[in-house]
Amino acid sequence: MDFLYMIFPVSGVKTYIFIPPLVALVVSFFTSMGGVSGAFLLLPFQMSVLHFTSPSVSATNFVYNIVAIPSGVYRYLKEGRMAWPLTWVVIVGTLPGVFIGYYLRVLYLPDPRAFKLFVGCVLLYIGVRLVYEITGKAKAGKAKMKALEDKFRERTKQLREQQKSSIASGLPPEAVVKTVSVSLKKVEYEFWGERFSFSTVGMLLLAFVVGVIGGTYGIGGGAIIAPFCVAVFHLPVYTVAGAALMGTFLTSVLGVTFYSVMPAKAGMVTSPDWLLGFLFGAGGFIGIYLGARFQKFVPQKVIKLMLGSIIILLAIRYITQFFMK
Repeated sequence: MDFLYMIFPVSGVKTYIFIPPLVALVVSFFTSMGGVSGAFLLLPFQMSVLHFTSPSVSATNFVYNIVAIPSGVYRYLKEGRMAWPLTWVVIVGTLPGVFIGYYLRVLYLPDPRAFKLFVGCVLLYIGVRLVYEITGKAKAGKAKMKALEDKFRERTKQLREQQKSSIASGLPPEAVVKTVSVSLKKVEYEFWGERFSFSTVGMLLLAFVVGVIGGTYGIGGGAIIAPFCVAVFHLPVYTVAGAALMGTFLTSVLGVTFYSVMPAKAGMVTSPDWLLGFLFGAGGFIGIYLGARFQKFVPQKVIKLMLGSIIILLAIRYITQFFMK
C-alpha cells in the first residue's frame, strides 16, 4: 500500500491517493440530492483530518466543485428540472459576493475563527428550520408540497413496475420546470402542474450573502442557498437542487480565478492544490451524478432530514470550535 501513499506539494497533505475521491464520492452522493455539492463538508475534512488549513484550502474546495458538479448539472438538464429563472438570479446575486468573500478570507480573516462562529449560527438556523419543516407542526403551505410529493411517489412506483428492478430515468412531460414570468419584483414557474414563485430582490440579497460566505470558505454556497430556498421561499427541492448546483459551479470558477491571480499577503499561499482538488472532484463527479439520478426516488422529507441533520452537526462544530480556543 505504500506505493499509494503520496505527498501533495502545494498543500503538504500526506495521505493515500484513494482517500480523497472515496470520501468525496460518499459525501456528494447524499448532499447532491438537496442541491449541495458537498464542499461544505469536505472543507472540515481537509482541515481536521488532512491538516490543510491555509487559505489555499478554500481555493482547493472550489476546484472540487468545478470537477464534480457538471455531472449533476447534466442530469438535471437532461430531465428538464433546471429552474433557469432561479438559477440566473442566484448567479447574478452570488458573483459579487464571491469577490468580497475572497478579500475577507485573505486580507481580514486569515484566521477564520470569528467568521466560523457567524457561519455556524446561520447554518444552525437553517438546519433547525429544515428539521422543523418535517415535524408536522409546520402546517402552512404543506398541502401543495404534499400533493407534489404524492405525484412523485406514485409516478416512481409506476416506473419501477414498468421496468421491474431497474431504476427509470424518464419522467412525464409535466414533471419539467416551465417559466411563467420573470420580473424585478417576482419570478414564477410551474412544476408538475403546480405554480411556485419567489421575490427577485429577496433571492438576490440571499445570493449575495451566500456569495460572501462561499467566497470566504470555498463552499460555493449551495449548502446555504438550497435549504433556504426550500424552508423560507417554499420551493420544491426537486427544482432547487439543479439551480443551486449550477450556481455553485459558476461561482467556483470565479472563486478559483480570484484565489489564483488576486494579490495576497506576503508568504501566504492562496492558489489551489490542483491535484488534491481534482482527486476530490473525481469522486464527487460520480457521487453527484448518482445523487442527482436517485434524488427523485427519495421523499422530500428524507432529503430535508438528511440535509438538516448534516448542517446542524456542521454548525455545532463551528460554534464549539470558537469557544474551545
